[in-house]
Amino acid sequence: MATLIYLAIPAFLVTMAIEALWARAALRAGATHLRGYAGRDTAASIAMGLGNVAIAAVVKLGSFALMLLVYQYRLFELGDGALVWAALLLAEDLVYYWFHRASHEVRLLWGAHVSHHSSTHYNLSTALRQSWLTPVTSIPFWLVLPLLGFAPWMVLTQQAISLLYQYWLHTESIRTLGPLELIFNTPSHHRVHHGRNVEYLDKNHGGILIIWDRLFGTFAPERAAVDYGLTSNLGSYNPLVIASHELRAIGHDVRRARSFGHALRHIFGPPGWSPDGRTLTARQMQQRQRAAAASALAPAAVPPHAPPAAALSSPSAPGSAPSSLA
Repeated sequence: MATLIYLAIPAFLVTMAIEALWARAALRAGATHLRGYAGRDTAASIAMGLGNVAIAAVVKLGSFALMLLVYQYRLFELGDGALVWAALLLAEDLVYYWFHRASHEVRLLWGAHVSHHSSTHYNLSTALRQSWLTPVTSIPFWLVLPLLGFAPWMVLTQQAISLLYQYWLHTESIRTLGPLELIFNTPSHHRVHHGRNVEYLDKNHGGILIIWDRLFGTFAPERAAVDYGLTSNLGSYNPLVIASHELRAIGHDVRRARSFGHALRHIFGPPGWSPDGRTLTARQMQQRQRAAAASALAPAAVPPHAPPAAALSSPSAPGSAPSSLA
């Protein structure tokens, strides 16, 4: 896995340079839908990526050993034929979907993953803003694959393929891809995933495929302009702050918890949960947004014994005024 990523680094640098030049030209030409590049933001993303590669290089030794151990108890002898690789693509992407979704819905896992969402820009450098802790938090999710009979070396290879696929999704230069949008994760779908718009929170978790989001109810199309970043943005480009801020916030909330149950919810509940509603989860924010939209669309309530609208607007009605019902 690591070899494929290392080999791709020159391509990452070249494509980032090309995209930066394109974005600068587009912004100078008057493009209003682009965030483009910012030097400090890009530097922070690259620093996070380098840290992730260094940590993953060590952690993967342990996770590979664990996969080998689990593989000894595999349920099926699958081999490594073309159909097995096709099945692995589907299986690994499904595992990625649930890991990614859990990383948005379980606060402790979000504490590891949040760094990837901390940029207010969206470009190829954002793809490099990888967590320093997800190499650890991801381990249990992928053990099901060697247990099913997929060889560990195949699993690691498919993980690398998925990661490389997701690199090009982090761009504003590609708008939509027609019918491919129905099946595959695309830049449009992934822009939604990086949005802090309330309707976009916790949507589009797929890696290579978008079918899992469609099946499990987490899909959202790109409609409104995407506002990138976190619901409360950091305002810091320090990699240490980016990597640790949410874990420190969890610790703060746990220390202030009034009960053991509340402490557990601060750790394993959804991000944003609070016992008093002071902060809201993504689902609660979306429920409020839908309720507000429904209220705005509902017809104005009419008192049960109100006179007809005509009477309200009639000059002969006592004390009449121009009707607001017209």
